Amino acid sequence: MNNNYQKKIEPRSGMERTLDNTFYWVAKIFAFAIAGVLVWITIQVGLKAMPAVQRFGLSFLTTSSWNPVDSQYGVWPAIYGTLVSSFIALAISVPIGLGVAIFLSEDYLPPAVQRIIVFMVELLAAVPSVVYGLWGIFVLIPFLKGFTPLRGPGMLPAALILSVMILPTIAAISRDAVTNVDIGLRQAAVGLGATRWEAILKIILPAASSGIIGGIMLALGRALGETMAVTMLIGNSNRVNPSVFAPSNTVSSLLANQFAEASGFQVAALMYAALILFFITLVVNVLAQLLVTRLQKI
Repeated sequence: MNNNYQKKIEPRSGMERTLDNTFYWVAKIFAFAIAGVLVWITIQVGLKAMPAVQRFGLSFLTTSSWNPVDSQYGVWPAIYGTLVSSFIALAISVPIGLGVAIFLSEDYLPPAVQRIIVFMVELLAAVPSVVYGLWGIFVLIPFLKGFTPLRGPGMLPAALILSVMILPTIAAISRDAVTNVDIGLRQAAVGLGATRWEAILKIILPAASSGIIGGIMLALGRALGETMAVTMLIGNSNRVNPSVFAPSNTVSSLLANQFAEASGFQVAALMYAALILFFITLVVNVLAQLLVTRLQKI
């Protein structure tokens, strides 16, 4: 190759190397600071929860009684409500979110209209949770009463509101993942005779799977920790009921309802519940990161 066509790479100046080195160490310090804050919060919550941990041990996870008068506490109904409401919300929002992501990443609409709809979908994430809760009380629950056995707040309206709240996260991140797939993959699939939907389902979505799963897991973390809207709609009943039309409870709503008036040993029990919620969300995020890392290697 002629040397005249080779790109000449100029040596980096001392100032540029200094700036790069400074940025590296500042970013590293902030990263360790975030990890340190997380560890500090865990230690503080763990110390506050230690009296309840020592008294109840792992039986706290399997007991249904929550009686501050007799100092008998168990968080199993709240754990059940947290997991069930979150996974019902995921079951509803994931297919809808993926459909929205595909629709907004293809050329079904003029670009100007598409940008407006993308903005409106992302705007759903900015709506305060208390607004969703009020909408659920005055609109959703009366609507569901018309054709379901629902008689008031319960698992179903809380899960439906959660699905609406996490939908923008799934749709926005999935759309970004789909649009960032190399266009050459689509062109190669079409060139080999694949239809438009075959290219989307067999080529584009598998290539974007790591980003899509990351968005789903991020939405699951939001659902597990959502407090205000769920507290307003789930009924706050500390009982395990398999019916989605019955009142239930979550760990976050349990904390929101009782922490303001808690004292003495009840504070330790609530801190123990908070520690369990923290552990659940940590496990979900670790598994999500491992899954995304594995998909990226495929």
